[in-house]
Amino acid sequence: MQILGTVEELRQWSRAHRCDRANGAGMALVPTMGALHAGHASLIRAASEARPGRVAVSIFVNPTQFGPNEDFARYPRTFSADCALAEREGASVIFAPSVEEMYPAGAATVVDVEALSDRLDGASRPGHFRGVATVVAKLLIAAEPDLAFFGQKDAAQVAVLRRMVVDLRLDTKIVVCPIVREPDGLALSSRNVYLNAAERKQALVLSRAIDCVQKLVASGERRSVTLIEAARTVFAEQPAVRVDYIELVDWATLWPVLSATQGTLFAVAAWVGATRLIDNTVIG
Repeated sequence: MQILGTVEELRQWSRAHRCDRANGAGMALVPTMGALHAGHASLIRAASEARPGRVAVSIFVNPTQFGPNEDFARYPRTFSADCALAEREGASVIFAPSVEEMYPAGAATVVDVEALSDRLDGASRPGHFRGVATVVAKLLIAAEPDLAFFGQKDAAQVAVLRRMVVDLRLDTKIVVCPIVREPDGLALSSRNVYLNAAERKQALVLSRAIDCVQKLVASGERRSVTLIEAARTVFAEQPAVRVDYIELVDWATLWPVLSATQGTLFAVAAWVGATRLIDNTVIG
């Protein structure tokens, strides 16, 4: 497995493999910030099944999507272990650029998906989705993949990136893979390593709230007010956890809806100690 550090190296590798008609056209990209876990592994496996031998995994802790008081400096960095996992799951190359490679001196261009970037996580983390959209646009332009793989856990991010790809007419399909959970239900996240033993138990309230809503929907309940109130009741059982948002939204627009329909997104975010976690379910 190769490790590439420059945009030009990635572009040359991609163009050589996208044109490999003997093995099928196209290549897949799995953008990550490293600290890879089983959720990332599922994305790489899915990419490898779709484009065997033509999968690039980017590992780049993107500074522009962190706010001034967020965890950029302490975000877990486990590069050697990440490379081993990516290779094991079918990655062909690792793209691991420096900050200077992704943001050359004097760079002044950003990508801002208006309206969507101010909803859900964007409301809590101003500028976050601008940083995400900018770095993912750079990665898609550099790699020119026909497929890019993301996890459903970052559902609001998915909505922003889908809109960006359509608006910029990028020739990439966003592929969304299901949330991967721990045996007790906690959604996998690189930030779970921040939780101490007590906080780890408290964090389960997020998945319990999601499970409660899923059961209500399965029983026929569709009203937003009822689903949200049920989730709030679950969160109230764990007063140490501070709720950020509990929302039922249209997944394309992230705009609140009055009732759940096929494809509607029910999403939650909360602070467990100093760690902000998210979870969701897609109705149907």
